[in-house]
Amino acid sequence: MSDLASQITALWARASELGPADLDALDVVTRAIDLLDNGEARIAEIDQRSDEVVVHQWLKEAILLLFRLRSIETTEVGPFEYADKLPLKRDYAGAGVRVVPGASARWGSFLDKGVICMPSYVNIGARVGADTMVDTWATVGSCAQIGERVHLSGGVGIGGVLEPAQAAPVVIEDDVMIGSRCMVTQGARVGKGSVLGEGTILNPSIPVIDAATGEEVSRGHVPPWTVAVQAARRREFTGGEFFLPCVLILKHLTEGQRHDKAQLNDILREHGVST
Repeated sequence: MSDLASQITALWARASELGPADLDALDVVTRAIDLLDNGEARIAEIDQRSDEVVVHQWLKEAILLLFRLRSIETTEVGPFEYADKLPLKRDYAGAGVRVVPGASARWGSFLDKGVICMPSYVNIGARVGADTMVDTWATVGSCAQIGERVHLSGGVGIGGVLEPAQAAPVVIEDDVMIGSRCMVTQGARVGKGSVLGEGTILNPSIPVIDAATGEEVSRGHVPPWTVAVQAARRREFTGGEFFLPCVLILKHLTEGQRHDKAQLNDILREHGVST
């Protein structure tokens, strides 16, 4: 794989010169995308020692090169017609994945065993962990890293982060529940076992505040094993007083605690919000 990475890096250095006629370059890039597609490689992962997100930049470069090297092709599926540079994934049954009509995932994304995709969309470079539910009209953007046993509720938007190549993608860790219509974008991160209440917006500029102390604990990173919801903070400006968005941690869960929906509803109902 290190040899392939070196080849991709060399191609990236002369990307402006490449086009669909460069079949040797396309072969190299295709091998890299196949690694993403079958789960042998991934765009990013969490370093267990530093707890930082490590980006494998050469794989992002491979995706960007792919769009230069492939031409638009027409695909017909029943009465539907599509024009795209990339094919869709295939052999869901062999991968142990359930994909219902109306769902689609691009080649170069990875769906692990037990994933369920309701009518939804998973873009290239994304990775969806085992036994995760991608619910109706949820979107998993390019390069997003979704953990195992995650529930992305209806209408959730997980933003894509493809450029610049060194930028960290959105990371949703294992055992997370993301409530309906949440938007998690621009490389934000939700820690293991956490719950985001319905309609929460999280990005690296959004402060995450602990309701018990009033302290800002991070920007764009919900800590593990917490229940967090959309909120707003009062701020004074020369033009008047306004409210700016924040994410509020309502409760700290016991590590390893499974989500009991009745208990979560009680917690959120107490504060007038829902999942």
